[in-house]
Amino acid sequence: MAVVTVLRGVSHGRLPLLPHSQLPIVSVTGRPRNIGYYGNHRPNYLRIYARYSQAQDLFTTRLQDRLENLPKLVEDIVQTSLNTGPRGALRLAQGVQAVVGVGSEWLQDVSKTANSSTGLPSQLQLGLLSPLYLRKLLERMGATYIKLGQFIASAPTLFPPEYVQEFQYCFDRAPAVPFEEIQTILREELGRPIDTVFEYIDPTPLASASIAQVHGARIRGTGEDVVIKVLKPGIEDILVADLNFVYIVARILEFLSPDLSRASLVAIVKDIRESMLEEVDFKKEAANVESFRRYLEAMGLTKQATAPKVYPQCSTKRVLTMERLYGVPLTDLDSIKSLVSSPETSLITALNVWFGSLLACESFHADVHAGNLWQLHDGRIGFLDFGIVGRISPKTWAAMEVFLQSIAIEDYESMASALIDMGATGKDVDSKAFASDLEKIFLSIQDLDTEIIVAAARDTNTNATAVAANVVFDERQMNALFVDVVRVSESYGLKFPREFALLLKQLLYFDRYTRLLAPNMNMYRDQRIKLVSDRRQRNIYQ
Repeated sequence: MAVVTVLRGVSHGRLPLLPHSQLPIVSVTGRPRNIGYYGNHRPNYLRIYARYSQAQDLFTTRLQDRLENLPKLVEDIVQTSLNTGPRGALRLAQGVQAVVGVGSEWLQDVSKTANSSTGLPSQLQLGLLSPLYLRKLLERMGATYIKLGQFIASAPTLFPPEYVQEFQYCFDRAPAVPFEEIQTILREELGRPIDTVFEYIDPTPLASASIAQVHGARIRGTGEDVVIKVLKPGIEDILVADLNFVYIVARILEFLSPDLSRASLVAIVKDIRESMLEEVDFKKEAANVESFRRYLEAMGLTKQATAPKVYPQCSTKRVLTMERLYGVPLTDLDSIKSLVSSPETSLITALNVWFGSLLACESFHADVHAGNLWQLHDGRIGFLDFGIVGRISPKTWAAMEVFLQSIAIEDYESMASALIDMGATGKDVDSKAFASDLEKIFLSIQDLDTEIIVAAARDTNTNATAVAANVVFDERQMNALFVDVVRVSESYGLKFPREFALLLKQLLYFDRYTRLLAPNMNMYRDQRIKLVSDRRQRNIYQ
């Protein structure tokens, strides 16, 4: 992430020790002999000399600031390096190997276009800092950097759109870890033989992500079906080493360039480090799941929706054992019709439960894509995978209420005002022009094409025809709309908190579900959907 932020400076061809934009610009024209102590040229000389003196004073001040901060920087780097341990040297060697590998790819691509009359494409001009080659570099460097790429792909409020779009490819399935290694981790974490805890574990994983792997299993004694989420071996050490390295780079860059300091580069790195470390601590994910389950119980929603029960006796920081829920993704229309009489009612339930959690729950589910939101066989809505959650500040929520209400009535001026209140800006915003730009974006969302695939198959025994329909979600297309909202907002000087980015992305997910399950329903106007709940529901645990 530190590298991506630097790109904005690098794209101009330099990363200066002293930003040129802060130095007085001295422009001298004509011959040198015309600048002297004589005649009418004396005032010009004095002005140039004064500017030169100001530049010297600025340089001296900058240098003094750096010398004063140097001991603290060195101390921070040394302490961070000590915390990293020997793993840091190994990861550095692996990083160099990855850079050489991707660099070779870049050189080959450059040689192919060297004789082109049109010159080098922009992707090749930026080298390893271009979106394409940087994404390849992150993938070669392993799990931490893949997660970093996923973070960038999910945070268009922080990163340029071309990087956000390219890093969508970081969400592809990760290679599985051999089952023997998974068994070793389970024995170490549980502290006893595996067969005393689980009657059966399926060696074929149900899913494999960049940091964890999921296996189906059965609890010994009770026979309950569960899923075991296991942190991949060595991920924690690699994560700490990599994030510490990124932090050191960010500290050095801020030391060299005050522009990056004003952009809060180190603060952004700290935020990403905290977010990623939380995701690999399964005790925190278990707490998120239990919080959501308490919310459902407190609001009397357990017959409408659920989240998997956590088995604490079989869970640790690196292992999370949960109830196995059976169902289908909320995009599998044909299967949903076989489970419930009204897919539209299921969607309304999912929306009301999720919107209610924004107010009444300690945190909200911030990743409701089709793999994490299911229609269960028992008719309920299942919320899965609470590794990514969000928390809303009072200021953001107050603005979000107005934002949602303005969407419902298509009042773009109120929407613009809400976003202005939510975002941080140091200048006045032309709210009417902003509202006009927002209207264009939201009209484009309404015009989105949702591709419905219908497959017909004839059963040879019964001669009956089964029709299955599904929806193809184009993540890059949806994210492009998200980027448009952020891009237009930034053009007016607005910077949004991360929770707004999380909220808006979930709304776009639900918009797609609506197009498939209830195409005639307006998600923001339907009276059955409670976009804004009773404020008294907030913080029900306090």
